[in-house]
Amino acid sequence: MKVTTTLLVSALCALLVGCSVTPFTERPAGEAGSTVHPNIIYIMADELGYHELSIMGHPHLKTPNIDQMAADGMRFTHAMAGSSLCAPTRCVLMTGKHSGHTSVRTNGGGTPLRAGETTIASVLQQAGYATGGFGKWGCGGRGSTGVPEEHGFDLFFGYYDQVHAHSYYPPYLIRNSEEVPLPGNNGGRSGQTYSHYQIIDEARQFIRDHADGPFFCYMPVTPPHGLFDLPEDDPSWALFRDQDWPREARRYAAMVHMLDRQVGELFALLEELAIEHNTIVIFCGDNGGQDYFRSKKTPRGFHGPNVDPRTGVEFRGQKGTLYEGGLRIPAIVRWPGQIEAGQVSDHQWYFPDMMPTLLGLAGLQSPADTDGISIEKELLGQPDEQLDHPYLYWELGARRAVRMNDWKAIRPARGKPWALYQLSTDPSERNDLSQQHPEILAQLQGYAREAHQPAQQGTFADKTLHLRDRQAKQGFKR
Repeated sequence: MKVTTTLLVSALCALLVGCSVTPFTERPAGEAGSTVHPNIIYIMADELGYHELSIMGHPHLKTPNIDQMAADGMRFTHAMAGSSLCAPTRCVLMTGKHSGHTSVRTNGGGTPLRAGETTIASVLQQAGYATGGFGKWGCGGRGSTGVPEEHGFDLFFGYYDQVHAHSYYPPYLIRNSEEVPLPGNNGGRSGQTYSHYQIIDEARQFIRDHADGPFFCYMPVTPPHGLFDLPEDDPSWALFRDQDWPREARRYAAMVHMLDRQVGELFALLEELAIEHNTIVIFCGDNGGQDYFRSKKTPRGFHGPNVDPRTGVEFRGQKGTLYEGGLRIPAIVRWPGQIEAGQVSDHQWYFPDMMPTLLGLAGLQSPADTDGISIEKELLGQPDEQLDHPYLYWELGARRAVRMNDWKAIRPARGKPWALYQLSTDPSERNDLSQQHPEILAQLQGYAREAHQPAQQGTFADKTLHLRDRQAKQGFKR
């Protein structure tokens, strides 16, 4: 990039998003934390629980490639989602704002970002990155101010609405608000064209097309969420088809393995293109796991996403709650030659931190109004210089949660009293200490009041296409 172009992009970035005038920070290649404009791949599994990796000792689920990614990079034990439901957590991730400041705080499916809202993608795009998204958007249905191509994505292919994303055999997917037919499909649970394969193929092609970089490849993929379907001839299904488990539990396990297999194929592609040393790869869940396939024998779900398979210690709650079961997620970052291999970090971070982290690693400044704190120092081997949040904050409807170090205060519903837990000694959030430590509870309640602002959602010009997408889950009458 020529200097004159760089300065022009920088000025535009400053004007549009309040960044300081530094689009790229040149660093000598080969030094810790240094590479010229690294590529970024962000893979987010939909609803994969904290304990649902085989590296965690899971007895059913097999994730050898993700396990190897952890061996090659840094795994986090205290990474937390932006929210405990699909749409709001994606909005937090994209905008770098916690859920007291975001425009999308409900899980309606099509609630939009406001026109002009800054995202990770829009800052990277303005700085010269190619930007592609592949999977489930969740931050604005078609016909709204929140569509991804208006928020920094050169290309987005997949689903814009959550309900559409429940089916792996919809009649179409969407590319930049235009329908892409999937032959032989009419919604529901069967068809000829498996949507997830199409999404992964598009992501791989995007990486190939932009291998000379820099690129941002955002992959909020749908497995293992939704209707638990995959083709009968998928090799991952063969591993679980004959297990003596409930059928849906077998399919879930196969979908997790399928996703893991595709993560391995992605790393093979980076190696083939000779760009793995200039590519940061992040893998995480989007929110806490759901206790699927419960029975009297397995009250926390057949696969126990919120139960430590080695110790039996449980996280309270699940997806949709603000307990640890709704917020704690698996998270791994890999960057050969920059992030030391085989590390396990207890640093506490959550989705607002990804904007300043990724932009910082790309040599860019974050917008001034981000709620995040970059975790670059932790990633690059300088933990003593890593800054911490004074508190972390979540809200979902009338629910509130605030974390300060190991203290966590929760209001589980409107009209319910606040409770206080000390997670270092009570990770299951069973012992309410609000009466013993009223001063700490009062401090966290004050943070909650400070953090909340009324939501200002985006708007729809026309909901016709958005409603069509929601109907596409079940298909259309012929």
